[in-house]
Amino acid sequence: MGSPKKSMADRGGRSSMKGRYEVDKSSAFATFTVNAGDLKLKASMTDATIHGPSLNGLALSLKKPDSFIIDYNIPKKDVRFQFMNSARVLDKTVSLTYTHACGDNRVGIDGMMAFDPTNKLSVSYALDLRNCKVKYVYTHGVLRRTVEPCYDLSKNSWDFVVTKKFEGGVSVKAIYQASSKNLELDRKNKK
Repeated sequence: MGSPKKSMADRGGRSSMKGRYEVDKSSAFATFTVNAGDLKLKASMTDATIHGPSLNGLALSLKKPDSFIIDYNIPKKDVRFQFMNSARVLDKTVSLTYTHACGDNRVGIDGMMAFDPTNKLSVSYALDLRNCKVKYVYTHGVLRRTVEPCYDLSKNSWDFVVTKKFEGGVSVKAIYQASSKNLELDRKNKK
């Protein structure tokens, strides 16, 4: 005697659909997602596929959280792979991410280590551009002041970002790019 059949929900499979249509812009976007155990399958389309039978704007994705993502852009026939993993080094967790975008011929490796919740060090290297950036993030206080110095080895220059969050959800960010001597200020309200 066999076991009773399980429904999709009993097997961990759930699906969802999200859509948006903006009348003033005559544009639309839709996403259909299916959770199949550890994997998440997603299909998304833009307004290019809504106006008639067309594969323009259609993308497929297969994802296992904290493990890998494979994206396929149908019109461009482009595949993007991203693999994530972590390891323990000197009693700290080091997170590593490898990304390869075949159509754009871009390859990147990112690593991040958190010394504690307030101190993080990250390194990103773009193999195709031979560009390496090292960034340190320090967060202080309950209302969170964040300081992020970043050194770009290929440009031999520093960038600095300082963010201050206030009560009520308001945040102010200052960005200074030493190579261009450009200073930007950005204020955001919590939505």
